[in-house]
Amino acid sequence: MTLDLIAFDGDDTLWHNERSYREGRERFRRLLAGVGVVLSAEEIEARVNQTELANIQVYGYGVSSFVLSLIETAISLTDGRVTGSDLRGIVELAKQMLTEEIELFPAVREVLTTLTASYPLMLITKGDLLHQTSKLDRSGLRDCFRFVEVVSHKTPEVYSAILSRHGIDPNRFLMIGNALRSDVLPVVDAGGWAVHIPAALSWSHEHADVPPHAHGRYFEVAALDRLPDVIEALART
Repeated sequence: MTLDLIAFDGDDTLWHNERSYREGRERFRRLLAGVGVVLSAEEIEARVNQTELANIQVYGYGVSSFVLSLIETAISLTDGRVTGSDLRGIVELAKQMLTEEIELFPAVREVLTTLTASYPLMLITKGDLLHQTSKLDRSGLRDCFRFVEVVSHKTPEVYSAILSRHGIDPNRFLMIGNALRSDVLPVVDAGGWAVHIPAALSWSHEHADVPPHAHGRYFEVAALDRLPDVIEALART
């Protein structure tokens, strides 16, 4: 089988991302402790996750959505007592997250450089358009990608629309990412192939059970440097 398009997720597949959110949550817990909120770390985490998930349909994914959810949670947990000065700290957190240095995972540049010589590559990443394109530019990887798609959600319908727009048969499409919920299962449902590269840190919302029909349509590897082996195996099918 010949692949006509290979696509990659960005956050926590090509570069570190989730650790920034973990650090942001820790700073948020310290802020709440400073204004007298007496809750365990687990309780605060649960409230933040609850707010984030409720807001996804309104704000989408990304730093702006995360920080708005932190502000909403702070107002709720303090019954409105949180001050503008306290909230300024959350705004500063957002600016820091939006401008921090991009750190690639091992072998990313080498693997992409090798693949781009033989295949058209696409970045399909989820989140805020400005932030995601800024990350790509600062990563130094833009020249590796022929196409870039920044989407609000990753669903079978979104993947199908992208493939239709580019004239790609789903059975000749391969997606690589760290999230089963976003990068693997919807691609399989759309008729494509996928490679799952689990990240050491990942948002619990991206965890998912794999249904029986997905087995055989995706592969799991420990690191990106194993990807060429998967592509060679697919080429022999």
